[in-house]
Order: sequence, then structure tokens, then C-alpha cells
Amino acid sequence: MSRETRDPVLEKARSHALAYLDGLARRHVGVTLGRDALLAQLRTPLPAQGEDAGSVIDLLASQAEGGITACSSPRYFGFVIGGTYPVALAADWLVSSWDQNAGIHAISPLSAIVEEVAAEWILELFDLPREASVGFVTGCQMAHFTCLAAARHGVLRRVGCDVEVEGLAGSPRVNLVVAAEAHVTIDVAMRYLGFGTRALLRVESDDQGRMRADKLRELVSTLEGPTIICAQTGNVNTGACDPLREIAAIAREAGAWLHVDCAFGLWARASKSLAALADGIELADSWATDAHKWLNVPYDSGLAIVRHSADHRAAMTSSAAYLIQTQGVDRDSVDWVPEFSRRARAIPVYATLRALGRLGVEDLIDRCCARARQMADLLAAEKGVQILNDVVLNQALVRFGDDDAMTHAVVAGVQKEGTCWLSGTTWHGRAAMRISVSNWATSEQDAEMSVAAIIKVYRGLQRA
Repeated sequence: MSRETRDPVLEKARSHALAYLDGLARRHVGVTLGRDALLAQLRTPLPAQGEDAGSVIDLLASQAEGGITACSSPRYFGFVIGGTYPVALAADWLVSSWDQNAGIHAISPLSAIVEEVAAEWILELFDLPREASVGFVTGCQMAHFTCLAAARHGVLRRVGCDVEVEGLAGSPRVNLVVAAEAHVTIDVAMRYLGFGTRALLRVESDDQGRMRADKLRELVSTLEGPTIICAQTGNVNTGACDPLREIAAIAREAGAWLHVDCAFGLWARASKSLAALADGIELADSWATDAHKWLNVPYDSGLAIVRHSADHRAAMTSSAAYLIQTQGVDRDSVDWVPEFSRRARAIPVYATLRALGRLGVEDLIDRCCARARQMADLLAAEKGVQILNDVVLNQALVRFGDDDAMTHAVVAGVQKEGTCWLSGTTWHGRAAMRISVSNWATSEQDAEMSVAAIIKVYRGLQRA
């Protein structure tokens, strides 16, 4: 490709990208274009000859103005989605420019070495067993799939069965124990792995969504055979963390594999003031988390961490005569993840960790939690507003007028108003507004502006 063809379209994309980033702090956070408006601009017969590349980029950028939610806005509090640090975005641009298939070392030694070092840093940051293996996957859904595939292999190997050869049909039944409020991605991973969801044994949770260790002990005492227990650090609604030290002791006594869903809760381990929330998490056998949540790197960037690397490798690895693999001498990513072909997704993680350092990550986590507490405190001061959870991390549940209809209306009104964007949920049978603070750029002023907009919408609905 000549520079005359390449440079103008890349410069155009750069210009649009910078304009978008420059406007994030001021723009309407939600979408303003509906399906019909977007289809009117984007749906066309497939061109026979093709169109000018620069015009295509201009078209996409113009529709992004109203057709995407500004998830990187400092006032986006919807799902647990971080923004993107500039260094992470810059590294991701390089990843796309280099266009490496990071599946095996022979194709991209740089990608493999960066992944190896980033994995070491991740284990150090969270103080997890240094012998653990780390796979860089798309998100927490595939992190669960990967970790639970390793768990399936491990618990069945212990009873003399190779599930990778025999399949589930030829294997002993596995007991699958999950919390009553386990995230849906645990259920989906169990489906993907052939277990199904009917077999899941659910343990009662407390009023904050934490698994009750006493109920777990009662259940486990009735079970025989291979067992996988799935606990949680960072309930998706409340941010609450299971009593992991107690749960780990129960799992060890039963010879069970303990997996922890810590999509964002694991990051509490990076903060001295919050680490106690995840006490005992280091005793688990596997952990699933996301770097695109609280490390604020671009999608996709999930992390599958497994204490028992032999089980991890056995569940994931692939080989073929035409591939050049080093059999453990150098890191081949295909040994740790489901994909052959994949982006070099560890590079933005490496760049961000190196640019922030341990103290920078700690500051990021602490600031987000402080902003969540700030918003909860300001909202609680308004008559008729309830905070339904203990705000221990970055999550706050808010209810308006102790009324489902009013709460739904406030959520919809705030999304339409556009100062900030947040979502609704149902918590213990009651509607709630769910606030998640995960963006590195969210300031005290952003929190104040957002709360003022929320209260304005609420008061307007009361008068209506």
C-alpha cells in the first residue's frame, strides 16, 4: 500500500478519534440516534466497485456522534466499564498497526514476551500464587470458560478420568456449587462446558449478596465425588465480597476446586485500604477478572488465572504438525486460551501497568471507590432517596420514593437528560438505579454534576 493511499485515511481516522476524545467531557453521554436513523445512513446495497476510503471513515464518525454511548465518559456509570487510559489506547493502536497473530511465539516473539511479563506483574499486583498461569482472553465470560475448563479437567483428573479424551459422557458426575446471586456468566460458562444449568447447586446469599459460608458447609457435607465451588468477589449489584477465607477452608476440606468470579473485585487487592475485602482470595484455585473494567484498557482484555498450570494447559492447548510450537520453552499463548488466532491483547495491559505502576493502580481503584461513596452520600441526603447497599467498592444501588415505577422513571429520565448514563437493576425484588464508578477520569466535579442531574430528574417527576 502506498503512502498516498494509506496516510490520508489514517490521518482522517486520527482526527476523528481525537475530536471524539476531546469532546467526551462535554457530550451527551447516551445515544441520540435510533435504529431507523442509523439504518437510513448505513444500510445500502453492497457496492460493486467500492467507495472512497476516507468517505467511509467520515460516515462512520458522523454516525458515532449519536449512535454510541460514550462509555469512556467520566460520567458513564452504567455497567462496570472503565474508560481508556491514553497509554492503553496508544498501545492498542500499535497492536492494530502491527497486526500480529499472538497465538504462538514463532509468529510474534514480542507479543509472547510482553504477555509473559504482564502475567508476572498481574500475579504480583494481586499477590496471587506466583506459579499460577495466566491466559489473556476476550472478557470475563471467556475467563470463566477457561478457568472452569481447567477446573473440570483438574477435578476429573484427580479421580482418574481424562475428560479431554473421554468427554463428559464418559466421566463421573461433577458437583457444581454456585452462589444464589452468581453472575450470569457463570451459568453461561457451565452451558458452554456441557454441564448445563439444571445441575447447579445454589447456596443462599445474605442481604448484601454474599454467599453464606454456613449454608455452603451444610450443602458440601452432603456431596460426594468431584466438586467445583464458584465464589464471588465484587457482587455485580452491591460490590459485596464473599467470605473467601471461610469458603476456601470448606473447599479444601472437601477436596473441591474453588473458582472465584472477581471481574472487578480482584482489583481491590491492589489497594491497601480495600485489600481486606478480598481476604483469602489467594487460597482459590482459579480467578476470572477483566482488565477493561478497572485497569481502563480497551476491549477486549479478560484474564483467566489458574493456580494449577498443568490443568490449565491440558484443558486449553492445541497442536498441529504445521505449527511451530516450543513445548514450554517459550510462551505459546494457544496453551492458555481457547483461540488460535487472536490480538496481542496483553500489550495494552503491559503498557498501562508500566505507565501507572503499583501506586498508580492503587490510586485509580481508591479514587473510583471514593466517587461512588460521594455519589451515594449526596443522593442519600435527598428526601425520598434510599441507598440499598453498603457501598464497599465502586457500586451503589439507589431507590427513589420506595417505588418501582418512580425508580424506573428516574433511570430513564437521567439517560434521556444526558449529563450522565447509568442503568437500572432489580435487587431483592425491588427496582433500583445501579451506579458503577470505574473510569480513571471521573472527578469530584463529575460526581457532583451527575448527582445534581439525577436529583433534578427525580424532583421533576415528583412535581409531574
